[in-house]
Amino acid sequence: MNTTIPDKLKRPLYIYVYDELLLLISKGEFPVGSRLPSEPDLAKKLGVSRATLRQALALLQDDGLVRNIRGKGNFVIDSFYKQQASVQLEKLSNPMHKCHISTFDRIDTHYRLETQTEYTKQVLKRDLSGVAAIERLYRKGNDLVGYAFTFMSMETVERLSLDLDNKELLLDFLENQAYENANHGEMEIKYTHTVNLADQKEKLIGRNECFLLLESLYGNADYPLMYNKFYIPQQFSNIKLNIYK
Repeated sequence: MNTTIPDKLKRPLYIYVYDELLLLISKGEFPVGSRLPSEPDLAKKLGVSRATLRQALALLQDDGLVRNIRGKGNFVIDSFYKQQASVQLEKLSNPMHKCHISTFDRIDTHYRLETQTEYTKQVLKRDLSGVAAIERLYRKGNDLVGYAFTFMSMETVERLSLDLDNKELLLDFLENQAYENANHGEMEIKYTHTVNLADQKEKLIGRNECFLLLESLYGNADYPLMYNKFYIPQQFSNIKLNIYK
């Protein structure tokens, strides 16, 4: 790598390393889904220090081109060539599939029944006889790459005749039918370092650095059909909005 940079450009060296790595990925030298060489080997190949390389890798991770798996290394994300597609977050549909740049091999669901709390009363905006608390765990291979948590009143469960024990139908409702039934929604976007999974043995990729999408779906009533919390690891996120004058 030629690291002789004209002074007048004043571009940080790690930006040139970023460009070089992006070119190598685009040309297929580091194929989609492959693991990059170790940091010492890659720094030597590019003729830069490990500190400079790490800055470039951090930028690639921020841009959703590379993800780091602790203890395993850096990997070229498999949806690299898809990420330029337009994402219309303002349109009513499942945000996990619009804002997560990877695909999922499977989605596991678990639920439990809870009594009403002040929190569930607040987010579901009504008095409740009980609440269904439902987890969705989005997996890619052996990795947990996304997580969603849903609150739904038992009144809504009964009105829609949902069988919580039928995982296939429940998942279809949460992922698809709920958005077809809804008339509108509200969403708040936050950033969090805290992801509380029911099973403490489960670990979300990305050391809990996630975008948190808080979503309320409404039907014809003044209270939400359901309240969702979507956790999308930072290195897998691609959140865009169409803005009009």
